[in-house]
Amino acid sequence: MTNHQPQNDEQQGRSLFREIHRHYSDTEYHRSPATIESEKYLLFKIPFNRWAMFPTAFLFQAICGSLYAWSVFNDPIDGYIHGLVLNPATGKSAPPVHDAAITFYIAVEGCFGISAAINGPWLERNGPKLAAILGSTVFFLGNMIAAIGIYAKIMALLYFGYGVLGGAGLGLCYISPVSALQKWFPDRRGLAAGFAVCGFGAGSIILAKVPQPLIAAVGLPLTFVVLGCCYFGAMMICALVFRVPPPGFQINGMDMYRNKVNEGGSEMEVAGVGASGEKQELDEAENGKEVDMVQLEANDRDRDAKEFRDPGVKMVLSSAIFSKEYRIMYVMFFGNSIAGLVVLSRLANIVKDIFGKDEGTAATIVAINGGFNLGGRLFFSTVSDRLGRKNSFFVMLCSQVIILAALPTIMERQVYWAFLLVIWCLTACYGGGFGCIPAFLCDMFGPSNIGALHGIILTAWSLAGVGGGLLFTEIYNHLLADGHTIKDPYVYSANLHWILAVACVGFLFLLFVGTNVHDRLLPKEKGEWARIRLFGRLCKIGSFGFRYMTSETEDSEWEAYVDERRQQERDSSITRTDTTTVE
Repeated sequence: MTNHQPQNDEQQGRSLFREIHRHYSDTEYHRSPATIESEKYLLFKIPFNRWAMFPTAFLFQAICGSLYAWSVFNDPIDGYIHGLVLNPATGKSAPPVHDAAITFYIAVEGCFGISAAINGPWLERNGPKLAAILGSTVFFLGNMIAAIGIYAKIMALLYFGYGVLGGAGLGLCYISPVSALQKWFPDRRGLAAGFAVCGFGAGSIILAKVPQPLIAAVGLPLTFVVLGCCYFGAMMICALVFRVPPPGFQINGMDMYRNKVNEGGSEMEVAGVGASGEKQELDEAENGKEVDMVQLEANDRDRDAKEFRDPGVKMVLSSAIFSKEYRIMYVMFFGNSIAGLVVLSRLANIVKDIFGKDEGTAATIVAINGGFNLGGRLFFSTVSDRLGRKNSFFVMLCSQVIILAALPTIMERQVYWAFLLVIWCLTACYGGGFGCIPAFLCDMFGPSNIGALHGIILTAWSLAGVGGGLLFTEIYNHLLADGHTIKDPYVYSANLHWILAVACVGFLFLLFVGTNVHDRLLPKEKGEWARIRLFGRLCKIGSFGFRYMTSETEDSEWEAYVDERRQQERDSSITRTDTTTVE
């Protein structure tokens, strides 16, 4: 019995590994012809238009952003559960224990990112509509359990309800519309991503004003019930709009994978390029085939065409996750997030303690800062459609490095206007990272993997929040214990040094990131060191100097590379056939 136990454990471990590998390898979304036909319409047979995704995605993400308004619940929850005591120093009543804030950390820094990372592949296999419905339902249950926990004064139920279930549901909800928009807008990937994540930031500002009057009207426990029901209803309506494009979808001269298609939308010709390379013509009347069968065959040929025209789409999710480019982008995104998460979370304290402003002024500065967060998400993501994703991140990270290097001097000399200027720029760059990263991932690894890859890379944001926040607090408390006061700029500038170092690492890693599938797969020339894109054009840097490629030259090189890949696959297929025949 003892001898068999290690073998059983090893078999169970291998089985678990195979299941994990399968989960992160298969992202194929299978739809029946009836489903494809039904998705051409909204409710009441209203024809679907891809622009309907914009307002619904914004509203859906705004509700998800209500998570960032959690701070308005902290004192009411602590007071309701632990009671209030008079503070002799202030003459005001306050809760003796502050435990409610832990709920936010469980939700945001724990379950949100983990849920997005785990459920991303499932989202791609089942579509954004089902993912949004499931995430909304879990978030709704989290609100109901949180209401029960508050009413029963059981903090553990609050942690589990809103922290675990609420965070997990919102993690899946966050990536659902972003994934769908990247597929519908291959011509405006940056704008689509920025508009969606902009809604997340807007929700934290708009919905922060709702809880206080609602608590006064119906009480704290019922507030979670009312908000949960309203959120659930609105999110379900939005989810009905979410869907992915049908097979053969093309817009503005390109398909979902940004491959160029014939002018006039010759989708069948594109989809008709099969594995043999011959054009397969469809004539439903002559062949006597049913419409459903034609759609199924078109779906198969569409997949073959995508693989022929763009070898990058053949990369399975697990290969993309462990690719060098994705690891580099993970560090880059970590470096872009660290300053925004750590420094800006202390903005109100810095305004009050270092510059001597009152509570009202600090609150106003934080609110304006939230506006720059929103603006940065939309501005940089939209500009990235013209400037390029890598160049946009270059501007954002370079700006953050310069600002973090200058902040200690600005705070020491207490130049208030300069502080506000650089902080708001820093916030815009932080928000811009969230706006650009979905489109960047889609450019690099294709839209079939975007949901999962976006979910996983959000764990970099969670790690930056948890690790950075703990390190900042540890250094801050250590300096206060050594005799420094909260009004000493050094308690903040000492932390800025290591934050600057992390941002510099992110900036350096950015230099080694490609720009899209072409940059990742096109063979390098002899003597080539690096390649960047300026206004959509590929530029090669090497021993030969600086070479600016025209779009015609790039297309020619790409077609030659695709032909070479295709010939290799043919030869490999012939070899396998010969081997099978001999056996």
